[in-house]
Amino acid sequence: MTEVADPGVPRIARTLNGWMGTSPGPAFVPRMHRWLYQRTDGRLGHGIIGVPSLLLHTTGRRSGLRRTAALVYGRDARSRVVAASNYGGDHDPAWLDNIRANSRVQLQVARRHVEAEARIVLPGDPDYARLLAIMNEVNRNRYDLYRTKTTRPIPFVVMNATEAGAEKDGVSASGRAGAR
Repeated sequence: MTEVADPGVPRIARTLNGWMGTSPGPAFVPRMHRWLYQRTDGRLGHGIIGVPSLLLHTTGRRSGLRRTAALVYGRDARSRVVAASNYGGDHDPAWLDNIRANSRVQLQVARRHVEAEARIVLPGDPDYARLLAIMNEVNRNRYDLYRTKTTRPIPFVVMNATEAGAEKDGVSASGRAGAR
């Protein structure tokens, strides 16, 4: 029996997901994804791996330089949520340490750029189970798999647009469209 392709998922996304399965896939895939997202200013990248992704820009805690990670995200009301899973690795991703040092971040979601404030959510937080369910639904239950591969807790980061960031994006923090 042949599988019918989902017309809403680009062919390249189906190919990349075939390579990746439940792993991060070949090491070049995440780097290529970030490069393509940046070089096309979000025209390619948001859904190219078959799940919604964003670019998270943080400030390096030691270097002070801008650092960028391409991450799968979920939506929780008006917030965007990412998982600091590091593919189930034993160490937190560097971008999480950057957020611990400075919670002001910039997001690029497709072609939209937003200033945001990040909040780290750990197991034990009342929101953790709900966020885990949201992220597992978005990313084909990969976070349950990643949790089995490590003993460290996998934090979530909830990001909300700041007043300045929301206005820059053309929407006020209250949700009303603003003048550009």
